[in-house]
Amino acid sequence: MERPQPPEAVERPRLRRAAAAFTSLMAVAATSLVAGPAATATAQGPCALPRTAAHHSLGLDTWNNAYPRPARSLDAVMIFLSFPDSRPLATTEALVADHFPATSRFYERASYGRFTLRAHPQLRWFAMPQPSTSYGIRRDWEPARRTAYLRDALAAADPEIDFSRYDVVYFVADPDAPGVDSDATKVVNFDRPMRADGTDIKRVVTVFERHPPDRNVLAHETGHVFDLADLYHRPTNDKGDWDTYVGDWDVMGSQFGLAPDFFAWHKWKLGWLDRRQVSCVSPTGTTLLTLDPVAAEPSFGGGGGAGTRLAVVRTGTDSALAIEARAATGNDLHTCTEGVLIYRVRSGKASGGGPVEVVDTHPDSEACWERSVYPPLADAPLEVGETFTVPGERTQVQVADRTSSGAFTVKIAPGG
Repeated sequence: MERPQPPEAVERPRLRRAAAAFTSLMAVAATSLVAGPAATATAQGPCALPRTAAHHSLGLDTWNNAYPRPARSLDAVMIFLSFPDSRPLATTEALVADHFPATSRFYERASYGRFTLRAHPQLRWFAMPQPSTSYGIRRDWEPARRTAYLRDALAAADPEIDFSRYDVVYFVADPDAPGVDSDATKVVNFDRPMRADGTDIKRVVTVFERHPPDRNVLAHETGHVFDLADLYHRPTNDKGDWDTYVGDWDVMGSQFGLAPDFFAWHKWKLGWLDRRQVSCVSPTGTTLLTLDPVAAEPSFGGGGGAGTRLAVVRTGTDSALAIEARAATGNDLHTCTEGVLIYRVRSGKASGGGPVEVVDTHPDSEACWERSVYPPLADAPLEVGETFTVPGERTQVQVADRTSSGAFTVKIAPGG
């Protein structure tokens, strides 16, 4: 749960349950693609960066078929695991309520109703054969012991669960067992899939959350199931700020963020925005756009996010500037600032390596120090009447107005 204390008083490793995802996964690397020149057009247009071999690459000219794409309804099974050294104190029903329907609602809002995550909790405990302390559960988990845990979990559940019916697998451990470390929640990808019921299980979500859990933690982990990268920065020895890349601005950066809705770039990658809702900015002249806030519900028919949600300035073979509007609505209801957000996207950067970096348009100030995970970026958006030239790119962004419907009128000049 979030604690209302200044960020400097917060123990960052405690807030980053998913930190080991890029250090201890048995990763399934994305298919390597040859990056073309910056002006190369794809079905998504000339601003769609190429997918690269980087783990969870944010390139979106093609989809990595090793992952399920959340452009339709998907089914998730939730399996509860008990251990011989502990008697569960929480009921399975209570643990389900920790995550659902909140996680499904998060995705329904984020996708503008295009995607439904259907949870199928198995309301009983499946007995693990070994004590919880024998598995060495922790954030940076020793691979052999983690593998033993997953094999035992699958063996315990397989006689009663038909895994062929599900797209996503959540293994939820008894949170009160003595060997369970709540920092070990993560997605595990397999070099060689586990096999059950004639189905390859390529990844599972291992849930070790306390009861009640961290806010939005399962939305974050489920994002990895859909090939989204970690957007936080893991500091040396886990000491220091974790949120210097994107702050509060995407659940893949922090499950505690004040504005946790997915970046519009993520929504484009996942198929929730189509090409008509993305403006590829001309490299010359000035482009005038009206941007609907990313988290706002569509104001008219046509499916998906309806109006324009994202402007893109291509800056290199595998890099771009993304420009979108953020407002206090939907998944972003509790944001403490509104305006036009600018961020860099690099499809060659791996998960945890800074594939997205928010541009701080107010570098000499901060906001919401009592609630934000990283106050220096809490006031990153440009407000109406402000103009900013992106350092190193010479692209100038001006927020000219805000319409009565809440959209932002933006002028973008790539030449500065």
